[in-house]
Amino acid sequence: MVLSFRDKIILAPMVRVGTLPMRLLALDYGADIVYCEELVDIKMLQCRRVVNEVLQTVDYIAPTERVIFQTCEREKDQVVFQMGTADPERALAVAKLIENDVAAIDINMGCPKEYSTKGGMGAALLSNPEKIEKILKTLVNGISKPVTCKIRILPTLKETVDLVKIIERTGVAAIAVHGRKKEERQQHPVHCDFIKAIAEAVSIPVIANGGSQELIREFHDIEAFRSVTAASAVMIARAAMWNPSVFRREGLLPLEDVMRDYIRHAVIYNNHYTNTKYCLCQMMRDQLESPLGRKLHGTQSTLDICEVFEMTSFYESCQLSQEARKVSIHVNVQETVETENDNEENHDLIQMPVRFERKDYLPQITPKMFLLEWCRKETLPQPVYHTVQRSLDKFFRSVVTVNEKKYCSTLWDKSKKLAEQAAAIVCLRTLGLPEGKLGEEESNLVRKRKRVITEESVNMSGQQGGEQVKKRLHDNENVDD
Repeated sequence: MVLSFRDKIILAPMVRVGTLPMRLLALDYGADIVYCEELVDIKMLQCRRVVNEVLQTVDYIAPTERVIFQTCEREKDQVVFQMGTADPERALAVAKLIENDVAAIDINMGCPKEYSTKGGMGAALLSNPEKIEKILKTLVNGISKPVTCKIRILPTLKETVDLVKIIERTGVAAIAVHGRKKEERQQHPVHCDFIKAIAEAVSIPVIANGGSQELIREFHDIEAFRSVTAASAVMIARAAMWNPSVFRREGLLPLEDVMRDYIRHAVIYNNHYTNTKYCLCQMMRDQLESPLGRKLHGTQSTLDICEVFEMTSFYESCQLSQEARKVSIHVNVQETVETENDNEENHDLIQMPVRFERKDYLPQITPKMFLLEWCRKETLPQPVYHTVQRSLDKFFRSVVTVNEKKYCSTLWDKSKKLAEQAAAIVCLRTLGLPEGKLGEEESNLVRKRKRVITEESVNMSGQQGGEQVKKRLHDNENVDD
């Protein structure tokens, strides 16, 4: 499906509002296209793509395990990924990472906020047409999906039209124009005359943006804004944030009904409660001092929010459904693992269903350290770990080779280190050796470690000495790992 930007009504990208629940709600109410909130290229390049089978979403997850971008099949052909960038190659790398999960890629060249402009992104690009041209051409030539951009107007109409003509020549599919200058804010009038002149000067679709504050209150106002700007499409931000049912051709819905519709999406997709609360507060605006607004203000979780809106049973049923899917997925994964194990060609592989739980072991002691110590004592080569990562859920499993025999846990772990410790445990238990668990008889390794700690604690004093002890222990742990 090729995304068209003519005769469309679009949900604008807004920080904290352009998340999946709000985008889906806008589509439910009649939006043709939805943009995600602006995401910075460097942050996206650190993410890994994960198929979330419980929520039936595709999640891009940061190293901190925070979900940076989330999408689903429902919006795949209608969602535009908006990026903050100042570098063509980084922009292309992100676009290639994300293009199969979205309908188009957009470059934000209109954000006037410092977090964006200080990195040369957003409105900072408006004064650098050469860089704009290079970024857009790199994307247009490098990916298969449509590329768009969003700008603000420049100080004069001529400068703005000249820039837009440069952008048109890059081959972009459309250009969104926020009809304000970079120093202007929503309280300033939108320059409809600039948008109209731009629309008449180029052949590509122009998307008019900036009419929420003074022009757009309900659906019929959208067409009036498009008419006065001569634009191909209209992008709505604040009016959609205040009441997403502005997209309904039949007219606005009561605000509480809209809020409940939004909460349903937020619960289904495990939206973080702080974001859910923020969006609901934006909808209530001048009603935050009402009894309902005060109750909302006091919520501390998604369940609290559902209780305020009398949706507790819906929340509980969603939780039960998600837990059931988790159990089903876990069973399927275990069956896959067992099948893999049954087909294992290496019949010397010794396996047990074990995990390494840090709380069950002595401080500063790990099974890998015990295994290494034993190999040294027996003058054997040190253990060799071979670890693989499963594409299904990015979990790890490790096989350790000791004295030409292989040992492995049948369970997969969330990190490489945990998987290696589990493999070491299987080997130690098979050989009948201590592994460092609490309650085991004290071993030579434990006594040696205690002696090292005691001696270094006596020889070192003050904060610096304490830090050196910690560093020594850390170094020892890394060597043994």
